[in-house]
Amino acid sequence: MLPTVDWSDIFSFQDYGALVALLANSIIAGAVLGVVGGLIGVFVMQRDLAFAVHGISELSFAGAAAALLFGGSVVAGSVGGALVAAIIIGVLGSRARDRNSVVGVLMPFGLGLGILFLSLYDGRSANQFSLLTGQIVSVSSPDLGWLVGISAIVLVGLVLMWNPLRYDSLDPVSAQARGVPTRTVSIVFMVLLGLIVAVSVHIIGALLVMALLVTPAAAAMRVAAGPVLVPLLAALFGFTAAVGGILLALAGTLPVSPYITTISFAIYGVCWLVSRAQGRVRPERRARIAG
Repeated sequence: MLPTVDWSDIFSFQDYGALVALLANSIIAGAVLGVVGGLIGVFVMQRDLAFAVHGISELSFAGAAAALLFGGSVVAGSVGGALVAAIIIGVLGSRARDRNSVVGVLMPFGLGLGILFLSLYDGRSANQFSLLTGQIVSVSSPDLGWLVGISAIVLVGLVLMWNPLRYDSLDPVSAQARGVPTRTVSIVFMVLLGLIVAVSVHIIGALLVMALLVTPAAAAMRVAAGPVLVPLLAALFGFTAAVGGILLALAGTLPVSPYITTISFAIYGVCWLVSRAQGRVRPERRARIAG
């Protein structure tokens, strides 16, 4: 027999207004992470670091699990693990092939270490599950301070190094020839990426963090071009996925990650269809002009 789906578990807007007010911290955190994740995701795509995001998230998961086991701050543990992974990838993975090898080694190590820590943890199972899939109700006021503060550091860092980072991302050979400290830029960017991955794990979980750091930027690059429009669209798409997913999750009992990932994927799907339509229209316009 096929299992029956009780839609009231997925969508139930009873006392919805009270829930929104109660979980305002989570909504604010999701909005901040969606915007900053979308912005940094543009450089993740340009530098071909989508695979590295997943590797950093696994070490971030291990750090968070260790903090959970030993009674420390989960956010601090997540940040520590992510920074270790980001620095290792930044130092050892200067070339794409080397970087993929390093990430491929770090991912199973981080995941295995995290599972080990969780297996030794005898507390609530919901705490263990939230590290993998995210949990909207776990954003307390101190955690929100961490999240907003770290996101602000990442945003300021991106603004300060925006031009050299963009130059190095698009043409690293020319950037190095013109005196851009490409190795320093790469390591600093990896540190910023590690910070935003760590705080994103707290909202969406280690397994699905790319829905905020990769998919919005990939969608924006499908339908736009230019140094201004692409980051703006990526930030908008990230904000929509994060806040929209949290608002939908408040109406049900499912974790927040399925909602965020579904909205993020739907945005990408629409952008893919638009880009396909644009690709068909443009040759027709050129043919009319030529005719």
